[in-house]
Amino acid sequence: MPTEQTGDTARGLWYVEPGRAEVRVETLPRPGAGEVRVRALHSAISRGTEALVQAGCVPESEYQRMRAPMMGGSFPFPVKYGYAMVGQVVDGGGELAGARVFALHPHQCSFNIAAEAVLPVPESVTPQRAALAANMETALNAVWDAAPAPGDRIAIVGAGVVGALVAYLCGRMAGAEVTLVDLEASRAAVAAALGVRFALPNDAPVDCDVVFHASGQAQGLASALAAAGQEATVAEMSWYGKGEVPLALGGAFHSRRLRLISTQVGQVAPSHRPRWSHKRRLAAALALLADPALDVLLAPAIAFDDLPDRLPAVLAPGSGVLCQIVNY
Repeated sequence: MPTEQTGDTARGLWYVEPGRAEVRVETLPRPGAGEVRVRALHSAISRGTEALVQAGCVPESEYQRMRAPMMGGSFPFPVKYGYAMVGQVVDGGGELAGARVFALHPHQCSFNIAAEAVLPVPESVTPQRAALAANMETALNAVWDAAPAPGDRIAIVGAGVVGALVAYLCGRMAGAEVTLVDLEASRAAVAAALGVRFALPNDAPVDCDVVFHASGQAQGLASALAAAGQEATVAEMSWYGKGEVPLALGGAFHSRRLRLISTQVGQVAPSHRPRWSHKRRLAAALALLADPALDVLLAPAIAFDDLPDRLPAVLAPGSGVLCQIVNY
């Protein structure tokens, strides 16, 4: 099936039942006042969140909070979900006409969106790398929440995309000793490309000043707590959906006076909230993607038309995929 649009129709990816997605065609009206038409170039699969969406594992209590900005349908199914889209403005927009832009939009070949809801992609950032913007925004917010400092010993447990981006940001702090921890030894190459250390869980550093947990697994959180030093902060970045997570808070957890905090991108971190809007934070995240070293996180692209068949393998545990790029 060709990926070009004909007339005012567009094709989007919908999760329709556990483990299954399909492409649906919808009618697009002409862009209204203040809107632009965007033709998709690339999008990124957010493996952690979209795996939970595909499996129907979004808790009913989170149906509203977990809605993506331009989501279609409603949880659990059918739902058009995603929030990492790079495209080109092809209709409307004034100064945005013809610009490459990032939008928090699901996987869809073309779409209308408010002009104020898109951000131009900086010239220093390739369109494919720009698809990491939502993940970088999450990482940036987590760093603000946990507040590591230059010279700190910092561990990040879980070398997925978000964990790797946190490691990248922390690794740019003067004198910081940053270690990316993961069960997969192959992620050592990712850590090296990003300029930080790597360790398997049994070799993880201890007495850390700040620890981030981003593995999505209970044993990863246990490893994060074990890596924390006296009165250190452990920032929990994983979201478990409907899953229950056993957590051992006996032993030295209290005597070491550990601080376990949650961090989530839905709100700007309190340290920056008085001055920063969501849009300013996202623009900062886009600008932080100028480094070609971040290309190590991008998996070889797959075609949009192949998504329904390819998604189960991409989202499967142990697939080894970091950021799956989709080409349109």
